[in-house]
Amino acid sequence: MKKNLAAAVIVMMTAALAGCGGSGTSSETTAAPETTAAGTESGAESEESSEAADGAESQAEGEKTTFTVGFDADLPPMGFMDDDGNYVGFDLDLAREAADRMGLEFVAQPILWDAKDMELDNGTIDCVWNGFTITGREDEYTWTEPYMDNAQVFVVMADSGISTTDDLAGKVVEVQVDSAAEAALNSMPDLKATFASVETTPNYNQAIMDLEMGAVDAVAMDSVVAQYLLTQRGTDAVVLDDALSSEEYAVGFKLGNEEMRDQLQAVLEEMAADGTMAEISTEWFGSDITTIGK
Repeated sequence: MKKNLAAAVIVMMTAALAGCGGSGTSSETTAAPETTAAGTESGAESEESSEAADGAESQAEGEKTTFTVGFDADLPPMGFMDDDGNYVGFDLDLAREAADRMGLEFVAQPILWDAKDMELDNGTIDCVWNGFTITGREDEYTWTEPYMDNAQVFVVMADSGISTTDDLAGKVVEVQVDSAAEAALNSMPDLKATFASVETTPNYNQAIMDLEMGAVDAVAMDSVVAQYLLTQRGTDAVVLDDALSSEEYAVGFKLGNEEMRDQLQAVLEEMAADGTMAEISTEWFGSDITTIGK
């Protein structure tokens, strides 16, 4: 009976061990398929999520989120860098307000003025907005309606003895490269031929410094910019009464970009109607000198 009892115990222990071993093997074998199955399902879901994310990203990329304005950073008061290294100016304030109303992030992008066409063609900027003159460029860009009047004038030192354009005969005149003043002089070959020479400079700040140092006799430039610079610098330079040409400022887009032009035009008219444009003008010029809605 003891033998039978012992044999029974041995059988029971063997069965128990076999059961434990089987359970462990089964658990490991099952876990792998479960993990694999779960991994496969998770991978499918991940792939679908990734595709959805890519689709959303593509859609987001297709939607316009920024309004990038190209400007000459040396053209106060329209657009320039202040003493704290910030880009400021009348045109930039208008552009920032317009971008906000269009639901876009405003980006001020300084450019070389003679590279503006390349910047537009490359899509680096959406528009040129910086004392940009329509005259002579009517068919080169898609324009908003003018928002300000301007003129091209001559700036000379007060003690130069120059009081009219006739007095500029035999004198050295300087202009910013690819500027409206340069275009105006090129359209007046008879007047230009009376000068000793016409020099170019990258920006008007440098031109006024050249004038003050006596390196040139006169600077041809925008009247709006001239009045601001002379006031800020406290220089003895003056603006001649004789103007080269009268003109208008507007925002220029790449030729054919009528959709964004129309969007901006609607916002500019809204800003003029609610007084925002006049308020910004008064902050910079002491009065409202804008022309939209007038």
